[in-house]
Amino acid sequence: MSPGEELFPLLAEPFTGEALFDCLPDLVFFIKNRRSEYVVVNRTLVERCGRRDKRELIGRRADEVFPLPLGRTYLAQDEQVLASGVPILDQLELHFYPNGTRGWCVTNKLPLRGRDGSMVGLFGVSKDLQAANERGADFSEVAKAVRHIQTQYAEALTVRELARRAGLSAYQFEQRIRRIFHITAGQLIQKVRMDAAVQRLRESDASIAAVAVECGYSDQSAFTRKFHQTVGMSPSEYRRLGNWGRTPFKAT
Repeated sequence: MSPGEELFPLLAEPFTGEALFDCLPDLVFFIKNRRSEYVVVNRTLVERCGRRDKRELIGRRADEVFPLPLGRTYLAQDEQVLASGVPILDQLELHFYPNGTRGWCVTNKLPLRGRDGSMVGLFGVSKDLQAANERGADFSEVAKAVRHIQTQYAEALTVRELARRAGLSAYQFEQRIRRIFHITAGQLIQKVRMDAAVQRLRESDASIAAVAVECGYSDQSAFTRKFHQTVGMSPSEYRRLGNWGRTPFKAT
């Protein structure tokens, strides 16, 4: 008998990890059923949705909790995992909160299977990205390359070239970026470009095509795909929403 087979039948109720994840304010946690309805949520998710009680989320889907078009995008992610059984792993996302602020997260969604192998639900976490520590030795080694990303994001950037600027191998550079920013070098480039794109869409009248080029994308369609994947809506939808991300939204 394995340790798990010995332990789990002794539990008074199924273990979900809910109490543990309630103690982690920088992490959103949830379990959903096959209809994409919330079954288990942690306190952080409740607060991020502008709610007061978990019961306001249980039994509801993302499109009933988050404002459109974000809720529709999150629901589509759920349905993709449930239909394919393929997890969504380490997806960099820009989230918007009811108080008008926004924050970067890395999201993972994985399928839950029944005893017969069928899809019965999914579970996931979104981990907040913390501010980078720019005082450590790791950062001093890559500082020149990071500044290059932050100022020259419109260029065609490669990890190999950035590593050369840092005097490191591509592998060493990736490891240091992960330790400092908790994302890959490619995701760091994506984050910088998306921050710039969001600012341009909000503060300028430049065309979507012009914003795409200014932010390092080869064409408008590639930019739109990446923007939708990262922000949860198209660039044109974001622009139509006007002050999105600066003023509070009203949750449904």
